[in-house]
Amino acid sequence: MTSFALFRLPYEQQYTLIAQTSGEPLEVSSFAELSGKQGFVVAPFAQSEDFPILLIRPDMVSHDIPSDVPDAVRHFSVSEIADVRVDYQIDFANFHAHLTNGDFSKLVLSRSLFVASDSHESPLDLFMKACERYPRMMITLVTTPKSGMWLVATPEMLLSGSGEEWQTVALAGTMPFEQDVRWSDKNIQEQRYVATYITEQLERFTSDFKETGPRTVRAGHLAHLRSDFCFKMSSDRVGELIQALHPTPAVCGLPKHDAFHFIMQNEHSPRRYYSGFMGALSVEGKTNLFVTLRCMELFSNGYCLYAGGGILNDSTEEQEWQETEIKLDTMRNIINHV
Repeated sequence: MTSFALFRLPYEQQYTLIAQTSGEPLEVSSFAELSGKQGFVVAPFAQSEDFPILLIRPDMVSHDIPSDVPDAVRHFSVSEIADVRVDYQIDFANFHAHLTNGDFSKLVLSRSLFVASDSHESPLDLFMKACERYPRMMITLVTTPKSGMWLVATPEMLLSGSGEEWQTVALAGTMPFEQDVRWSDKNIQEQRYVATYITEQLERFTSDFKETGPRTVRAGHLAHLRSDFCFKMSSDRVGELIQALHPTPAVCGLPKHDAFHFIMQNEHSPRRYYSGFMGALSVEGKTNLFVTLRCMELFSNGYCLYAGGGILNDSTEEQEWQETEIKLDTMRNIINHV
């Protein structure tokens, strides 16, 4: 069992294991090609030869916890470790300059952090700990020879549904969770950008949709603004819709096409499968795809954690850095036993 995904949906108690028992996962040439296919999708932020769209074939689908989850075997190279604070300062100055001169209305800047560890805690134990700590999130442990091993705890749905009944969300804005969250204009505007973008994309596929929200939702120690979209669409067009939605402005920016290419050319930290999406596609009659937000890649000598944040014209470097710090805590709390 070299390729598998073990996951638990938000607010649910049931676990699902999707495993491919022979060969390697299918490498899909485009998001649109996912229409009509079945399995567990592991998709990157940006498709490339090194980070392809993968589809784990559902040779085995079970709701039992596996007993033979392998350890991560890849080694994180010391040469990959950089001065992340300096890199972030350089990137922020560059990104912010293009916002103030009007090239973009929003850009998302991400970073990674390697945490060295000689812990012998199993990936399965980390998965179970994440499930216990984050009941409102989609928790996934996935490994393939091409992607490596990842643990994900994400609050953001990309696409869920079956038949002609579908859902997606616009999730943006981040604050530490408290009982009386007061959202800044920056957070409200950032979330509105995402909701407007999703509305525009859905209008290309259906006229039968409804938006509700935004409302404050909790994701671990954080709060976000969320709008929900329910709509009717033929399942034959799932791949086309994914192609239109991903990456949303919540992980990319606006205008989307230009922001995507700017990020690819200027961001210091390679995103790999962070800010892509993962989930079951037409397995047991349902699709549940989630954006790969709070996540880490597991290595034999430690963990590489990922986080990012939306930058607007009135953003400040220190505030944005601190936002990534509190987002990194989602996975730090799992490996540090807090």
